[in-house]
Amino acid sequence: MICDVITNNVNADSTDTSEKIMEYPEILSDKNLCKVRTITTFIELDFDQSKWPALIKKANAFCQTLAHDFKENGYTVQSVRIVTNAFSEYIDTTSLATAQQDLRALKKLLDESQQSGIRFRFAIGEATTVEQLSLIPELIKEFGDLCNVCVNIENDPYSVLDDSMIQAATKAVNKISQITPRGEGNFNFTVNFNCDPLIPYFPASYSRKETKNQFVIGLETPDLLVAALRRFHQVNPVLDHKQQMHGYFTLLSAQLQFHIDQLHTIIKANHLQQGFEFAGVDSSAAPSKNCASMADVYTLLGVEHFGAAGTVEASALLTRVFKSIKRVPLVGFSGLMLALTEDTGLAQGSQFGHFDIRVLLTYSSVCGIGLDTVPIPGDTAIDKIAALMRDTGTMAFRLNKPLTVRLFPVPGLQAGDLTAFESDDLCNCNVLAVP
Repeated sequence: MICDVITNNVNADSTDTSEKIMEYPEILSDKNLCKVRTITTFIELDFDQSKWPALIKKANAFCQTLAHDFKENGYTVQSVRIVTNAFSEYIDTTSLATAQQDLRALKKLLDESQQSGIRFRFAIGEATTVEQLSLIPELIKEFGDLCNVCVNIENDPYSVLDDSMIQAATKAVNKISQITPRGEGNFNFTVNFNCDPLIPYFPASYSRKETKNQFVIGLETPDLLVAALRRFHQVNPVLDHKQQMHGYFTLLSAQLQFHIDQLHTIIKANHLQQGFEFAGVDSSAAPSKNCASMADVYTLLGVEHFGAAGTVEASALLTRVFKSIKRVPLVGFSGLMLALTEDTGLAQGSQFGHFDIRVLLTYSSVCGIGLDTVPIPGDTAIDKIAALMRDTGTMAFRLNKPLTVRLFPVPGLQAGDLTAFESDDLCNCNVLAVP
């Protein structure tokens, strides 16, 4: 199986390197290096609340059963997630009070669905109007991690983005920063550009009628990438640049393909006739503060530090790796994630001044998911935030790739100040200026 991956993806110039890659069985066999960040199911709710318990119970039971089988086969499962259609299709958005009332009923059901050992998360789908966006800050303030939500901004035939929705999204980001502790509520809200449904990661995830009753697997693989690259350098101490780049690609693709094939085998064995259709895998590395940093991956790829010369080339190589997966459908981002405050190495790099917000946006042209979990000064002008969103959205549609904006205006902090986030999901890093 791994030999097939090597043969298909690497040309004759890297044959010698390919043979040496087969000397790494200890990495292939270590399932602790490839974690399942999420099993995400997509469901459809309507205004008949009597149907909600059965639908949520069915989705959660499916996730828990699949998680059990993954764990029985040696894989760590970090979370199970349920994603709905647009919240206005099942929640009364006539007013904030009616929306809160319906979400309290939903929260009661979700609290009853919690099971020990695996984190349970929920996304209420997308906001589709300016009025709905105005409700989001207070909903996130009350319901937190059970109120992950996104908005999809479209463009018109002249490639001009919907500015009324951008302005409303910007106001929501600003208000969330003011009414949640340290502005951390913005962890639960993102602005999507050119993003299809079936993203397994929050809060960009949303479902529509055509994606209901499907499920997706999302991974956390920085530990795998780092272990493979370290072993590569031990086995191949002297190679020229071309051989190195071919070797990196071959090795990382083979390692990732192996584990995805293993997970797919488990899915096919028992879980294709259980009420949810397997839609695919998001092959993104999806770093967190509890695994190796993507900054370490860049160093092992020969870049002095993330943000130094060579970062774009390394980013493009990693993106090709994530897109190289065969035999399993790729969904979601399936690319390089650079989430600033979820990655300890990137957060540290911000303190050293290794990059700025314009650099992060530039890297999104060859990789990445846009501007994700980026802290900015709390007093940043609304117009500047909107302009950042427009720049990101323009890039997304111009390059036909999914990009998002998840900014954290931090009250009381200025560019260069160190954040003091308390969330278990977030690292502390320097606030970046918005030029």
